[in-house]
Parts: sequence; structure tokens; C-alpha cells
Amino acid sequence: MKAINLELPDKLAAEIEAYVRAGWFGSEAEVIRVAVADFVRRRRLDLLERFMRDDIEWALKLKNAPS
Repeated sequence: MKAINLELPDKLAAEIEAYVRAGWFGSEAEVIRVAVADFVRRRRLDLLERFMRDDIEWALKLKNAPS
């Protein structure tokens, strides 16, 4: 598993701490892992489409570039 350090606004950090104190999650790291996994799952198709459009744009620029 990869460790990532991040800074959060105080208000967001306090909300995460509240979830842990309330017993909804075992740790702050768990809250963040669940949130990121949910974001990725929901946005996967959007991200794939954006990456494909970027690749196509790059290929078209390369094709149309002067030799």
C-alpha cells in the first residue's frame, strides 16, 4: 500500500475526526480511503473519456505538425 501525505482545511479535518469519534470509521485514514475509492468509482468513466480525448488531441497535433 502506498502512503500519501496531504494537508486538509481545518474544517474538513474536523469533520473527518468527528466521523472517527462517532465510531463510523476506525481511523482518519480509513475515511479518506473510502472517500477516494468512492470518488474514483463514480468518476472512472469521466476520467477515461478525458484521457482518451487528450490522447486523440495529442495524436492529431502530432499528425498535423509540419515535418
